[in-house]
Amino acid sequence: MAGRRRLAAAAVAAAAAVAAMIAGHAAAQDEDLDELPPVLSLPTTLRATVRVPVDRDNLVSPADTLVQLYPALAACWNPFSGLGRAQITARLSLARDGSLLGPPRITYASVAPGQRGALIDATLTALRACTPARLTPGLGGAVAGRPIALRFVYSGTKESIP
Repeated sequence: MAGRRRLAAAAVAAAAAVAAMIAGHAAAQDEDLDELPPVLSLPTTLRATVRVPVDRDNLVSPADTLVQLYPALAACWNPFSGLGRAQITARLSLARDGSLLGPPRITYASVAPGQRGALIDATLTALRACTPARLTPGLGGAVAGRPIALRFVYSGTKESIP
């Protein structure tokens, strides 16, 4: 019985020693964190709404910011004959070089009945035509592999840009 008590006391002492080591390590880590610069992170999914067609004369190439990237991805989108008001959201990811990582997925489409398939095809064709997007190395590294939700909004023929 005395052997069991000694064993239990040794186990408690070992656990206390491990806990003290962990606490000391955590305190040391907290001190180290104060010396590090703050870390900025991008949101999990990058989101944007682009009114299409896009004014192709004002595109910046290579894109250096997200504000410059979104119109560059939408610049190849052209309304097809008879398209009225429409909205569509594509979810995609880019590689560092601006090429598509896999096929884009359509997550939302709002269009007149009978035009959904044509709208999806036009959007996927536009994304394939506009990629690889020309990106600066900094932007390429920032967006590589991150999901991008790009919402295209077309308000009808009044908004078209020659």
